Amino acid sequence: MKTPIVILGIGKSGQAAKNLLLAQGFESCTIHTFDEKNSAADFSHWDQIKSLEIGTLVLSPGIPMLSPGLVQLKAMGWQVTSEINLACSILTDEIIVGITGSVGKSTVTSLLGEAVEHDDPCAFVGGNLGIPFCEYALQVINKEKKARYIILELSSYQLENCKDLKLNYSAITFLSSNHLERYATISDYYKTKCNIGSLTKHQCLLNESSVDLINYKNFILCETETVNYKSSTKKDYLEKSQLTGEHNLDNLALALSLANKLNLSFDAINKMISYKGLNHRLETVGYFNGILYINDSKATAMDSVLVATRAALTKVNSDKNLYLLLGGKDKNLPWFELNILKLIPNLKILFFGQCGETAKIKSELTGNYYSKLGLALDAVFKLVKTGDVVLLSPGGTSLDEFKNFEDRGNIFKELVIKNYD
Repeated sequence: MKTPIVILGIGKSGQAAKNLLLAQGFESCTIHTFDEKNSAADFSHWDQIKSLEIGTLVLSPGIPMLSPGLVQLKAMGWQVTSEINLACSILTDEIIVGITGSVGKSTVTSLLGEAVEHDDPCAFVGGNLGIPFCEYALQVINKEKKARYIILELSSYQLENCKDLKLNYSAITFLSSNHLERYATISDYYKTKCNIGSLTKHQCLLNESSVDLINYKNFILCETETVNYKSSTKKDYLEKSQLTGEHNLDNLALALSLANKLNLSFDAINKMISYKGLNHRLETVGYFNGILYINDSKATAMDSVLVATRAALTKVNSDKNLYLLLGGKDKNLPWFELNILKLIPNLKILFFGQCGETAKIKSELTGNYYSKLGLALDAVFKLVKTGDVVLLSPGGTSLDEFKNFEDRGNIFKELVIKNYD
């Protein structure tokens, strides 16, 4: 790798990349950090990088490939790699599965992770899910860990810049509108997701329930196989699942098929059956005075909101209400897709956050607007009655008010619990 090296973005993946480079023997004086929003970085302006000799950029998934500063540096001759790519240089004979999709990828990654960790205590489960891939590579260098199985959740951003990643198997969970603030068209976004096929040696498994995914099947450059819970041959397992909603049965069907490809044990597969779901994804906060609160803070796409709403409605009697909290920060999402929710008579909507008013206007749904999530919750507390359900499934990202979706979900839970103390 050509030096100097500039790590673009100093979040978790950036720091993990730096630690790996140092462990590989690169001198600290040849490694620099850049972050426009973090004063702890060495550089905060693109022009500062231009003053260096031409070297290598390690790109964070949070920085668009079309950022003007990045485009200029590439034109000057700077090489571009990523945290995912750096980790690949350490791999030997690990069996690697990559999972992507607009929704459902974290659930499928976690399900399969439960299984492989049973059969392989050294297995690595991470990527976009939360643990940078470079952390695994560093453990290998330090002879602390060597996995048989690696399960990676991959965002569209990560798939833009990971040419050295070689997957044994992959899966696409679902395609729907997302991240349209970063891609010129929805087709560009879908094709980026489908790029996982070019990285896959054997098969890419597809969720048959995703119409858009099946329509883009020809863009996946490897052998494919379709599956959903209706077509799955694992009905006995699906019937025992602890997960809520048809969408999660589709997720489990994908995970079961992947487990079969990996020849995982019977006991490992049973770990998936007993899995109860992710934090912040249709997570039951609890019943308070007979009112159910559900935390779905991870929902930052319209399909996620629709799926969560359908799942929550199964918990509400027709004479009771479901209160849905919508808002956060916008990313040019198609809020009009939520217009179908106006057909649900016992659904009450409260809008909040930076994009709350935008969501209300574009969805053409009725409901009051509040500037903060806490203010919307205060209003809910005054409205709800025994038998009602309250669902935080915001649609927008968390970065208007919170550090991340986990922070938003945790504060939602804290406010609920505090109200009933």
